[in-house]
Amino acid sequence: MSPTRPRAATAGDDFAALVVRWQRRHGRHDLPWQRTRDPYRVWLSEVMLQQTQVTTVLAYYERFLARFPDVHALAAAPLDEVLALWSGLGYYRRARHLHQCAQQVVGEHGGAFPRDSAALARLPGIGRSTAAAIAAFSFGERAAILDGNVKRVLARVHGVADDLSQPRAERAMWARAEALLPARGIEAYTQGLMDLGATVCTLRSPRCDACPLGARCVARVEGSPQRYPVKARRAARGRRAHALLWLQQGRRLWLVQRPPTGVWASLWSLPEFRSADELAALVAGWPGPGEWLAPIEHALTHFDWELRPWRHALPARLDAATRHGIEAALGTGRWFDRDDALQQGLPAPVRRLIESGRG
Repeated sequence: MSPTRPRAATAGDDFAALVVRWQRRHGRHDLPWQRTRDPYRVWLSEVMLQQTQVTTVLAYYERFLARFPDVHALAAAPLDEVLALWSGLGYYRRARHLHQCAQQVVGEHGGAFPRDSAALARLPGIGRSTAAAIAAFSFGERAAILDGNVKRVLARVHGVADDLSQPRAERAMWARAEALLPARGIEAYTQGLMDLGATVCTLRSPRCDACPLGARCVARVEGSPQRYPVKARRAARGRRAHALLWLQQGRRLWLVQRPPTGVWASLWSLPEFRSADELAALVAGWPGPGEWLAPIEHALTHFDWELRPWRHALPARLDAATRHGIEAALGTGRWFDRDDALQQGLPAPVRRLIESGRG
């Protein structure tokens, strides 16, 4: 006889009470952004935590606050400096939105963040779920969050078999999340849902025995938590292969700033070429030694990227005509001292390459 499918939690159940009780006993309480109700610090942590693990965010969060202690400091900073501090954290659109949002808060709101989630969600880079988290933690607003972790918790507990990539199913999930909101204790409830998804109801190895919602969880009774949440099959990942030019003259490096849209938008990087042959044709006849380095494998959201670096060392003494000819062939870009280059916003694999000193 198959196990009885548990009754899904409803708004009248003690779902929220179980989450709050668990969070107070077993949840996370020592994260730096949990010791404040300052919306600037809460906002900064929420943006950094999008698609990034807590352990990675901790060091970036402290460095960011040391340089930009408030929204006015962030708004006044050059974008290049913001990107430099963000370098290595990935998903660089978040950093550009962070800068735009700070400028809008200062320019249109006098430096004070709006106090409700609806107004927060109209700011650059703040979606509905992030706005709700900021409003809950900073102002105590009774607002529902629905990030990836929370979707997973609710989908498993309720056995939601709808494809959450479809707008209709997404709207239904939002309605479910709002119906479960407690009348009080919104901060502990919101943090509890986040903690459950991040530490217990994980994507691949859920710890169902440690979950306070286990007794009512459809996925646990069915014995198939990985079945939820249901999403349409992703398209096959693409693959690209390009070449990078690591051009040096003594301690100087030639860097280019990437376009304001696309991969690594606005970051400084080594010049990129469509193929190794194209790059080889460009450097043919240049003075100084050059060599191909081991390819770099870099995974992005929708494709895997192979980057093959060519390291070329120009002689310390180079006549002006030859130097100008090389610079003209490269087009836009400029020389940086190596230490200065490492202070720029660089893509993580390019930073590691330069830091390695060898590739």
